[in-house]
Amino acid sequence: MPISQKIRDLIRSAWDDGAPCLVATDGPDGPNISVKGSMVVFDDDHLAYWERSKKQALANLAHDKRVCIMYANFKAQRDGVLDSGFLRFYGTVELHESGPVHQKIFDLLLPREQTHVGADTGLGVLVKIERSADIRGKPLP
Repeated sequence: MPISQKIRDLIRSAWDDGAPCLVATDGPDGPNISVKGSMVVFDDDHLAYWERSKKQALANLAHDKRVCIMYANFKAQRDGVLDSGFLRFYGTVELHESGPVHQKIFDLLLPREQTHVGADTGLGVLVKIERSADIRGKPLP
């Protein structure tokens, strides 16, 4: 399922646009939602982010590899960039502590994420997209 250039650009600039992606995970202590300013499109089948904090979201992934990623941008909706300002991606993760996928995720990050405190010991999180839709359930363009 190809990811359009429009969505690639929106996700890449999400943090700077004030619309960072949220990642929902579930674990033994219940659900968690984390802000991920490092979210990028890895390829047409994957999103990725850099896990620096290594807190609850990472702990939950040891229990359940499924995630839901939400992109919410009212301005994009008001400006007609997106029909719905909300995009959801559902998938499963693979953690990469080293190797070529780890390095590729790091290379895709914006410079502010590459130089952020903790970036040097971060994990690459690769999310295999199983389905995606806007808030109305319409497949993404």
